[in-house]
Amino acid sequence: MTETLHELASLLGIADHFCDAGIKRCDYEVSDKTLRFFTRALGYPADTPKQAQNSLIKLQNARWRKMLEPIYVRVQGDVTIDVVSPDLSDISLTAIAADHRRIPLDYTYLKDTASRALFYRESLRINTPLDIGYYDLEVQAGGKTAYSKLAIAPQTCCSHSSDQHKLYGFAIQLYALRSQHNWGIGDFSDLSEFVRLCAAVKADVIGINPINVLYHHCPENASPYMSISRTFLNPIYIDVENLPEFSAADKAEIAADIERLRSEEIINYNDVYNLKIKMLERCWQRFCTAKSNSPRRQAYAEFCDKYGSDLDNLALFEAIYEHECASGRYFNDWSKTYPSPQCGAAQSFRSSHPKRIEFFKFLQFEAFRQFDLVQQQISSCGLAIGLYRDLAVGVGRDSAEVWSNPDLFMSDCGTGAPPDAFFPSGQKWGLGTFNPLKLKEQAYAPFIKILRANMQAGALRIDHVMSLMRLYVVPDADERGTYLYYNFDDMLNLVVLESALNNCVVAGESIGNVPEGFLEKLAQKNIYSLNILWAERWGCGQGDFKQPQCYPANAFTSVGTHDMAPLKMWWFGYDIETNFQVGIIASEADKIAAYHLRENDRCKLLDALDAAKVWPLDRPRRGDYIYGEGYPEGIEEAVERFVARSSSPVYLAQLEDILHVTVMQNLPGTDKDRHPNWRRKLPVPLERLADDAAFIRCVAAIRSER
Repeated sequence: MTETLHELASLLGIADHFCDAGIKRCDYEVSDKTLRFFTRALGYPADTPKQAQNSLIKLQNARWRKMLEPIYVRVQGDVTIDVVSPDLSDISLTAIAADHRRIPLDYTYLKDTASRALFYRESLRINTPLDIGYYDLEVQAGGKTAYSKLAIAPQTCCSHSSDQHKLYGFAIQLYALRSQHNWGIGDFSDLSEFVRLCAAVKADVIGINPINVLYHHCPENASPYMSISRTFLNPIYIDVENLPEFSAADKAEIAADIERLRSEEIINYNDVYNLKIKMLERCWQRFCTAKSNSPRRQAYAEFCDKYGSDLDNLALFEAIYEHECASGRYFNDWSKTYPSPQCGAAQSFRSSHPKRIEFFKFLQFEAFRQFDLVQQQISSCGLAIGLYRDLAVGVGRDSAEVWSNPDLFMSDCGTGAPPDAFFPSGQKWGLGTFNPLKLKEQAYAPFIKILRANMQAGALRIDHVMSLMRLYVVPDADERGTYLYYNFDDMLNLVVLESALNNCVVAGESIGNVPEGFLEKLAQKNIYSLNILWAERWGCGQGDFKQPQCYPANAFTSVGTHDMAPLKMWWFGYDIETNFQVGIIASEADKIAAYHLRENDRCKLLDALDAAKVWPLDRPRRGDYIYGEGYPEGIEEAVERFVARSSSPVYLAQLEDILHVTVMQNLPGTDKDRHPNWRRKLPVPLERLADDAAFIRCVAAIRSER
């Protein structure tokens, strides 16, 4: 039983052992119980010896039941396919391009024939040159015709040409932008204003948090990494005053509410979102009364036609969720009544609530329109890269993305991470997880769609980029899971292809458990890694800070991330106290030990800054700055200059470091009841940022190295 189970698990890409990324590098053997859970989840049950044997035979025979794979993802110049047929003597191949051109394909037999029963399998090398892109593949063999998809990728992802070898910009949380214009949360108009500011200080990149649509029924679920669809945008970023249908009288009516929300230090998602929805509903009513042939109504119709069933399903999902929540029924309750968009109950709801469904489409129409205005501003200002978007590794399991395609996602389990140097207890994110078998059956179309939507930018950060190869998945009933492997070559080459088609640079976030040789493979494909000051240290991340010239060159670089303490918070150890208060640091003794370690790390940072000679001339180091001696004047300039000196092509400064923020944007492992994640506003409004002394000095320090 165990041998058969392990063979089945291996063929399905389920790891039966793994090593974590903790400091001690522990090895884990995966229990048979966990292996059986995942074989069953992938459609190959193995609860008994006979069942395991039958599933193994079924899996081994799967390829022999069809002439072609659902899709072949290949690199230009090295295109092969395999064909299964009773007769391989006379095969005809045709590629059908996107413009419907039929391209006869010349091929060569690779002579690696295999056989089973009355069928043969042969690999063919396609000799006809093909441009990069997607094709329908038509194959005739043995008197039968079969179809597949063919994706031809270039060798590497695209690169942006620039007269400057080393660019710089800012990594911001869009919601955190404070302005005298917004309604208590950063919006697309603020982002356009920030583009103009970047152009003024010669910054070429703006990294932003994921801006995908979140939960309409519960605005306080604010994590940008837990969306309901990675294809569509979050309406909370709409600048309502930018709608043609919004009036001065509307604003006067809610002026007091706007002022209150704008003045609050912590974002009140519930009030902000509901106020915006109230006004957007009013604008929607006015929009509906406009002439159907007006340019704006025509643009809306074209938008709905472009996004088709995906937009329909999102709007239907949101309308059902809103309706059911009014009765106290949440996803696990109502999804039994409406199991998919195609079910009878969902279609009946669609017929009886057309206006509400159209309203949710309108929200996306306006969000996309305003996002496009940001892109136009970037083009007008001439930023070399512009937006650097962030693609979350997954979606919520109670999301439109999962609901619209339930067979694609695995049930009763969710994505997480094993222990590593930053999160010693591991993480259980509970995100929806692609079933790798179903994903290929669908010719990777859902994955391609997500890539394409988020590559509407100059660069894309792929969160937890190791997911292209494997994901750590945890059953709901357990605290420990195992790795589930994907077709890495296919996933990687699709990223490369979409990068080229969308002219989008790609970087991969790879903090955590990185497989051996993985980063080298990304580098071969011109996918940048991400460097952060706090991780660029000798001695497995515990020793001295590396000098900037030792940083990898093929990487985007920053001081930290949104999950880490800003510089001033780190310096004083406020993050240690925060972790203690929420229970991440378990005891007083552990807290004291963490403070001692931090004091040592502070000395190491000062030594690194001294060695690099990056202190401002008018603000030199004045001592050892032991606890009680205050914050070193000029340290933020020194740190920014230190990291900006690296040979990385892109350096991203965080405004939280520059503006002396002493709280974290996100404390992993907590929710809003324990820590106000994703709710902190920047201390300086956009209108005053260009005149802020700390901003001016840090920008000068960065530009001196860029």
